[in-house]
Amino acid sequence: MNENKNLLIGVGVVAVLLVGYLLYSNMQKTPAAPQPAATTTTTKNSASPSAAMSKVTVTLSEQNKSGESGTATLTEVNGKVKVTLKMTGAGAVAQPAHIHVGVCPDVGAVKYPLTSVVNGMSETMLDVTLAQLKSQLPLGINVHKSAAEAKVYVSCGDLKL
Repeated sequence: MNENKNLLIGVGVVAVLLVGYLLYSNMQKTPAAPQPAATTTTTKNSASPSAAMSKVTVTLSEQNKSGESGTATLTEVNGKVKVTLKMTGAGAVAQPAHIHVGVCPDVGAVKYPLTSVVNGMSETMLDVTLAQLKSQLPLGINVHKSAAEAKVYVSCGDLKL
């Protein structure tokens, strides 16, 4: 009887190992689903409901052969959105930046003015939530060459929430 019990345990162990091996080898053979090139990512931190935070990153693509591109990071903290622009190729001249109604490259009216980009950086607090921004889509974020040449866009990215 003891031999039968040991035999059953041994067969069970072999069966578990075999199933595990088959599952593992199937996972290795299954190709990963192709990931689309994303320009917007969202992160949510639910560690503390009172300090709910969401983050969206928008790629700002070069326009008008400016050599300037970068990212706009929108971070919601306690009901307000901080917009941080980080640009490469930007000079020391202050460059106006805005969230506009519409999509790139032909955005429309200014919806939210942002702090001008200086030395590739800008940070602005908006009295709006990401959910409110989402309800106002389509929106585009762009950076202008200078105050004097505000009609020349150097970079632009569509806000997707």
